Amino acid sequence: MWLGPEEVLLAGALWVTERANPFFLLQRRRGHGKGGGLTGLLVGTLDVVLDSSARVAPYRILHQTQDSQVYWAVACGSSRKEITKHWEWLENNLLQTLSIFDNEEDITTFVKGKIHGIIAEENKNEQPQSEEDPGKFKEAELKMRKQFGMPEVEKLVNYYSCSYWKGRVPRQGWLYLTVNHLCFYSFLLGKEVTLVIQWVDVTQLEKNATLLFPECIKVSTRDSELYFSMFLNINETFKLMEQLANIAMRQLLDNESFLQDKSLPKPRKPLKNISALKRDLDARAKNECYRATFRLPKDECLDGHTDCTLWTPFNKMHIPGQMFVSNNYICFASKAEEACHLIIPLREVTIVEKADSSSVLPSPLSISTKSKMTFFFANLKDRDFLVQRISDFLQRTPSKKPCSSDREWKWNLADPGCEEVPELPSSSPLAVSPMSALSNRPVSFCAGEVPTASQGLLKLFRRNSEELLGPKGAKEKMKEESWNIHFFEYGRGMCMYRTAKTRELVQKGIPENLRGELWLLFSGAWNEMVTHPDYYADLVEKSMGKYNLATEEIERDLHRSMPEHPAFQNELGIAALRRVLTAYAFRNPTIGYCQAMNIVTSVLLLYCNEEEAFWLLVALCERMLPDYYNTRVVGALVDQGIFEELTREYLPQLSEKMQDLGVISTISLSWFLTLFLSVMPFESAVVIVDCFFYEGIKFILQVSLAILDANMEKLLQCCDEGEAMTILGRYLDNVVNRQSVSPPIPHLHALLTSGDDPPLEIDIFELIKTSYEKFSNLKADDIEQMRFKQRLKVIQSLEDTAKKSVVRAVSSDIGFSIEELEELYVVFKAKYLMSCYWGNNRAAAARRDQSLPYLEQYRIDMEQFKELFISLTPWSCGAHTPVLAGRLFRLLDENRDSLINFKEFVTGMSGMYHGDLTEKLKVLYKLHLPPALNPEETESALEATSYFTEDVTTEETQEDKGRRDENGPEKEEKGTSPQDYRYYLRMWAKEKESKKETIKDLPKMSQEQFIELCKTLYNMFSEDPVEQELYHAIATVASLLLRIGEVGKKFSNRPMRKSEDCKANNTQDPVSEEESPTSEQSQNSAVEQQPQADHEDKTCGDAQPEKTQQENQTLGDGSGEGQGSPLQLLSDDETKDDMSMSSYSMVSTGSLQCEDIADDTVLVGCEGSSSAARYGSTIDTDWSISFEQILASMLTETALVNYFEKKVNILQKIKDQKKVERQFSSSSDYELSSVSG
Repeated sequence: MWLGPEEVLLAGALWVTERANPFFLLQRRRGHGKGGGLTGLLVGTLDVVLDSSARVAPYRILHQTQDSQVYWAVACGSSRKEITKHWEWLENNLLQTLSIFDNEEDITTFVKGKIHGIIAEENKNEQPQSEEDPGKFKEAELKMRKQFGMPEVEKLVNYYSCSYWKGRVPRQGWLYLTVNHLCFYSFLLGKEVTLVIQWVDVTQLEKNATLLFPECIKVSTRDSELYFSMFLNINETFKLMEQLANIAMRQLLDNESFLQDKSLPKPRKPLKNISALKRDLDARAKNECYRATFRLPKDECLDGHTDCTLWTPFNKMHIPGQMFVSNNYICFASKAEEACHLIIPLREVTIVEKADSSSVLPSPLSISTKSKMTFFFANLKDRDFLVQRISDFLQRTPSKKPCSSDREWKWNLADPGCEEVPELPSSSPLAVSPMSALSNRPVSFCAGEVPTASQGLLKLFRRNSEELLGPKGAKEKMKEESWNIHFFEYGRGMCMYRTAKTRELVQKGIPENLRGELWLLFSGAWNEMVTHPDYYADLVEKSMGKYNLATEEIERDLHRSMPEHPAFQNELGIAALRRVLTAYAFRNPTIGYCQAMNIVTSVLLLYCNEEEAFWLLVALCERMLPDYYNTRVVGALVDQGIFEELTREYLPQLSEKMQDLGVISTISLSWFLTLFLSVMPFESAVVIVDCFFYEGIKFILQVSLAILDANMEKLLQCCDEGEAMTILGRYLDNVVNRQSVSPPIPHLHALLTSGDDPPLEIDIFELIKTSYEKFSNLKADDIEQMRFKQRLKVIQSLEDTAKKSVVRAVSSDIGFSIEELEELYVVFKAKYLMSCYWGNNRAAAARRDQSLPYLEQYRIDMEQFKELFISLTPWSCGAHTPVLAGRLFRLLDENRDSLINFKEFVTGMSGMYHGDLTEKLKVLYKLHLPPALNPEETESALEATSYFTEDVTTEETQEDKGRRDENGPEKEEKGTSPQDYRYYLRMWAKEKESKKETIKDLPKMSQEQFIELCKTLYNMFSEDPVEQELYHAIATVASLLLRIGEVGKKFSNRPMRKSEDCKANNTQDPVSEEESPTSEQSQNSAVEQQPQADHEDKTCGDAQPEKTQQENQTLGDGSGEGQGSPLQLLSDDETKDDMSMSSYSMVSTGSLQCEDIADDTVLVGCEGSSSAARYGSTIDTDWSISFEQILASMLTETALVNYFEKKVNILQKIKDQKKVERQFSSSSDYELSSVSG
């Protein structure tokens, strides 16, 4: 490539001049190419350690003038061919011109200008988006691609200098982190190490320091552990590795998330030597942290943050902290943890103004809201810029205008006239609290349903209780008064100051009247609800009356959701629960519905109206408990792993015992998934939910630790899991809330008592207090870090489980061993995943459905199958291999969806690797019959395809049809409900039986198909060590079979009506010279284009189904054999000499090497084959041969028998395939003994 001229002082250092003229030098890097000796080793090592560009471009051209000592690099190249092209251009275009100049400075100026002009011309065609990355980084990306053979779509994120420990020896080199791979390259004194690891294969990432290694990063896969150390900034490197591994885990868990991660936003300001991708990933990490800290919606993006102070009126102080500004919110977090958090939605802001600076308050800024609260920030570094950014966001923020009804707002996001923030008159009614905003709006959906009230069900179904008048009622009033005082001092609604005082009040229990409001505020659900008006109502309307698997499961669980509570003992509560769960299932089909969601949602409905409960459920499932409620409850398993880790840290004595008993995995899922609602009395569990909405998962973990700690002595004496479960169950059953004003709801768990002793009651508030005293030092950031570590472990464990279940499912039918199947599964899955991130279109990702069985989740298309087939098949056919792969794919793709699953894939592979000669020949025979040979003609080729389906259709019609008729009405009632499992079991049984086909079931082969078979065999033998013997053998067999076919035709007494019809059609519609191809090129192109061909291209159309397959196939494959030129019957002597040669010449000259048959070629065995007969006629349609005849003929040739019975090790093939995929194809490879990592 041409370079912008750079000054070079020492032209001879480490370079060898190969060509020279008065103005230019062509140089090669020492040590590159042949030889090099010790100097070459040292130079190669230096290039790698110093990351010199000479490692990728070992050739260069320098410009020089006679008297100057300064050289100018004008071009570099990775290969001699590339650099020679530049050299020749300079000689042809510049040398003559330069010789005219007298002044050397003019020569140099002219050359530099010319080179700059060439570069500008080349860059004109490049897309400007590639200029995001700085030049140094692009060079590194180029090195990475050349070194590891990565395609252009594989983006480099960053690269670091480090050491890889191979044994006890550190190898200094470069670590390249790409979106999908971790790569390392080192070259030290002739020892080369190359590593390529996919992020999806990483099972563990750890940063640690040991005696053996200095501070290092350990990367674990299923097969190996790799250690990297000596980083300049190990924390930055490790953080980036975590992010990339996390993206890969999201890809394994849910492809959609992976695809979203790929669509990264454009950077605002390019920074030096950092890729756009790295900046975007950093921004993504900050966004996630920002959203988690302030419980903001998932699409909120942080714009920036700055240090400042906030005036807090409740304690008359200026608290130092940071202000965060995003599209829709201004947030503040104090430096001292829990001193103060503040969230100001821009939709609430009325005025933003700069106050006068003073020595006491430099650069103050005041922000006023609709609820008459004013916030003072000071010590802002760049106040003017900040105010401008906030003003920009305010102009884009939709405004909400107050309406006339008392304490109620109508939110309108679509009003174009609401761009400015209106200043409200003092008399305007104010939305003080979230609950007041919607409390007067009746919510009623679908006239046919029972209407649901606009408030929590608890208010509707509260029985007249004496508790409200007694001491408990007084206590509840005191709680409410405490909160009212708090609201007065700290504000109410989203803009409330959240401090340690707020947390103390939450720990004491939220009053029932305020519970719904505060849950909405603390969870952030209120923000999403007010910014999506009518979203829930629209969703309910769309989802009503529709049925799928999720709605069936919801119906099944509706009456199991708190059946002991009066609110859910009637249709009002049940209908509300049904609507909320169904609406969420339609909002998020990837989750749909999961057990435990019904229990949590029923509790939300007790304190909130339907719409509020819906948005609380959204906050729970999508933000606060991520991945908890998907099909594999991954999130709950991740937090279970964290719980085990925390138990080891805080309760080491108990941890070992619990591990032995296997209790943690049993208890924690039910505790976490239902937030203790299913294991504790309702009045107590709801207090846990209060704290959870304020603190998040951290609180659930610390309460769980407190429960184990309280029962430690008893648990240490347990003998088995059942006893431990009984102890914990009894303890949780007796956690009581003595302050609850609601009448006690009978707990479904039977009270477990031992003997006559009354159970010991535990006060819920005492339990919460203990949990804070003992385990409050848990940090949300630490938990997120632990979540990442556990997510790797859990998802990889689930993937291993999936692999085992798939292998177990297919192993009984396949000849491969378990080990071979596992290796094939790894290769198959890798090929699928590669299509997700390297494929041009993302259809591969879209076709993975997590709800399907493991066997069906990964499926590959024809192109991917061809790549695998070429690298794994024992039947390599050179250029003909992709054609054979396409035929096998069509044969395996029984449901015609152009995708095959793992079972179909290994079935095809097993046919080539296992079984005797007969089985292998049977596979090869099928590959030359429809549907493998000619997929578009399956309609007309009924005879050839009937053996695939006749067993299933005949056996099923009688018995199953009758049974299906019985189930018919039921099916109609259910609409699109899943089919009866027994039906699938019967179908599976039939499928198993139908595979027991004998060789007599195979249809006969036409002459044209037979010629295709011969062509395949010829190509298959072309690279074999004994190819001449095999050629002779197949020529003998082919000639014999051709004669057998001719003889068989004469003895055939069957009426040939189909054939006569075809002949008649030929007479009516003579095939023109162009339409009947004879050359092999046209044969091949026709065969390859058949899958895309339209049905309109059929010669006879749908109106003539009687046409034989042979005539239609003539369009796909031509040959010199015509109807008017039958083969001659020869004597035995002629057979030995002429006929064996004729077959050989027909097979080879018949362009099996893809050469055209010349016009003057006459195939031996054909009578007077004129050009008219050759072009205008078709293959002999009466000629046919059976599989038994082919098998019998093959058995006469020892060479053929040996070839097909030869054992091939597929594990070696898989190993070679992995090497090929990871091979780096660089033309500047050092030709030295290499050690591959």
